[in-house]
Amino acid sequence: MSFNKYPFIVFLFILFSASSLSTAQLLHDKDQFTRQDSLRGSITPERAWWDITYYNLDVTVLPEDKFIYGSNTITYKVLEPYQVMQIDLQEPMYITMVTQKGKELEVKHEGNAHFITLQENQTTGSKNQIKIDFEGHPREARNAPWDGGFSWRKDNNGKDFIATSNQGLGASVWWPCKDHMYQEVDGMTISVNAPAGLMNVSNGRLTGTELKPDGSSTYTWEVRNPINNYGVNINIGDYVNFSEVYQGEAGPLDMNYYVLRDNLDKAKKQFKDAPKMMKAFEHWFGPYPFYEDSYKLVEVPYLGMEHQSSVTYGNRYVNGYLGSDLSGSGWGMKFDFIIIHESGHEWFANNITNKDIADMWIHESFTSYSENLFVDYYYGKEASAAYVIGTRRKVMNDKPLIGKYDVNNEGSGDMYYKGANFLHTLRQITNDDEKWRQILRGLNFEFYHKTVTTAQIENYISDQMEMDLNPVFNQYLRDTRIPKLEYSIKKRNLHYRWVDVVDGFKMPIQVLIDGKKVWITPSSKIQKMKLPSKKSDFEVVEDYYVKYKKRSKLS
Repeated sequence: MSFNKYPFIVFLFILFSASSLSTAQLLHDKDQFTRQDSLRGSITPERAWWDITYYNLDVTVLPEDKFIYGSNTITYKVLEPYQVMQIDLQEPMYITMVTQKGKELEVKHEGNAHFITLQENQTTGSKNQIKIDFEGHPREARNAPWDGGFSWRKDNNGKDFIATSNQGLGASVWWPCKDHMYQEVDGMTISVNAPAGLMNVSNGRLTGTELKPDGSSTYTWEVRNPINNYGVNINIGDYVNFSEVYQGEAGPLDMNYYVLRDNLDKAKKQFKDAPKMMKAFEHWFGPYPFYEDSYKLVEVPYLGMEHQSSVTYGNRYVNGYLGSDLSGSGWGMKFDFIIIHESGHEWFANNITNKDIADMWIHESFTSYSENLFVDYYYGKEASAAYVIGTRRKVMNDKPLIGKYDVNNEGSGDMYYKGANFLHTLRQITNDDEKWRQILRGLNFEFYHKTVTTAQIENYISDQMEMDLNPVFNQYLRDTRIPKLEYSIKKRNLHYRWVDVVDGFKMPIQVLIDGKKVWITPSSKIQKMKLPSKKSDFEVVEDYYVKYKKRSKLS
C-alpha cells in the first residue's frame, strides 16, 4: 500500500467515484522522465555488480525537531569487479560520512543518488561491509499513506505518535539503501531509539531493549527473511501489547498486536479478524510466508500499509473501509478492510514482490482479489462474487495496469479492482475451484521470497491452466478496453464475436441460454450456433469481466 501521490481532495474523488481504491502511494502520472527517474528506476551499472545480503540500520528519532540521524551498515556480496557503488537517499536527508574498514570514502552526489568510490579492490565472490552515516529532516507525509514519508502526530494524551510510510516514494526518503525493487536484502537488524516513555515497533522480532541515561530507549528488531525496502518501518507510540498463538499450516505462529494504550479494549474485539484472515489466506495462498518473523498488527496515525510482518493499521476499529463498503454489495461490512487487505499483501507484495514498480499490479490485483476470497471462505461463493462484481463501479479504464519500466513508474490505479475482476474472470475460465486454489498456492510456492516480472506470473498461470493466455493478459493488463461480446439472434441462429480486443484475443466464456450455462469460445471472427428455439433467452454470466451488446445483425 503498498507512491508520490494524489492530494487528499483528489483521493476523495477517486474513492467515492467509479474509480479504484488505493491504500498505496500512487506516483503522479508522467509522460516525460528525467535522469533522476532513470537512476531511481533502473538497474544501473553501479547497482548491478553487488548483491545486498544484510542491513544493520540504527536510527535515533527526535520528534521535537522532526529530525533523525543514524547509520546503515551494509553487508554485500561482489558479483563482478567494480569500484563505484550507488546508494540512494532523498533530499533533504543527507549522507554525513561513508567508511569502509575505518577509511572514509569519497562520495559524489547526484540528486537523490550518491556514488561511492571504493578504495579496496572488489573481487568476485567476496563479502564486504560499508557504513553510511546520515541525518536530516525526512520528508513529512502530507497525507499518509497516499503521500508518504514521516507522520509526526500526537495521540489523544498529547504523546508523540510517529510512523513511516513510503511505498513508491521509496525507503530512501528516510534511510540510505539500494532503493530498487529488483533485489531484496536477505535479512536485517533495525535499532530505533525512541523518546522516553514511548516504544518503537518495527519488522521482525524484538530482540533487545536498552534504556539510555536520558530516559530514551533503543528497541532492536531482527528480520530473518528477505524483505523489500519499502516494507521496512518505524512506529513510535505509547503502545501496549497483546498476543496470541495461531496454529497454522507451518506450525505455531506468534501474532502480536501493538495499539495505543487507550484503544486496547477496542483492539481486542476488532483484531479478532486477524486469525480469521490467517485461516482464510493460508487456505487460499499457502502458509504465511514469515513464520520466523511473526505476524504483527501495529496501530498508526494513518490508514495502513503492508509493512512486512509489521502490518500497520488505522481503520478506526470499524468494519469496512473507514466504515463504508467499497463494493456496495453489503459484504464489505462483514470484515475490517485494512486488516484483510494489508495482510493479504504478506503473500502478494512481501512474499512475491515485483522487480519493477511498473508491475505493481502483481501486488495490488491479487491482494484486492484476496478481499473477495476472504468473503468466499466465510460466506460462500455467491457472496464473494457479489463483492468483487460490486467493485467494478470503481474502475476507470484510464490507462493500462502495467506502467513504464526502468523509471519507477506504476500503471493505473485500476490495478486494484480491474485487476481483481480479471483474476475472478480467470477463475471462471479455469472452471475448477480446487485447481484455481492450487494455482494461487503454487504461485506462492514457486516464487517464495522472490522478486518477479509480469511475464513470470502470466507464464506460470498459463502453464497451470494449459492455455495460451498471452492475448488475455495483454487485453486486461496492457490495454484499457474491456472485451465486448457482440451478438445477434435471427430465428434460431446465434451469431457472436469479440470486439474492442487485442490481436489474437480468444477467450472462452459461459453464457446463459434459457437459464442454462453453455460454454462458447468467441474470437474476433463471427461464429454461429443453433439455439434451442426462436424464443431462447441469451445473456452472459456476470462473473466474467466483459461487456456484451445485442446487434440486429453482425457483418
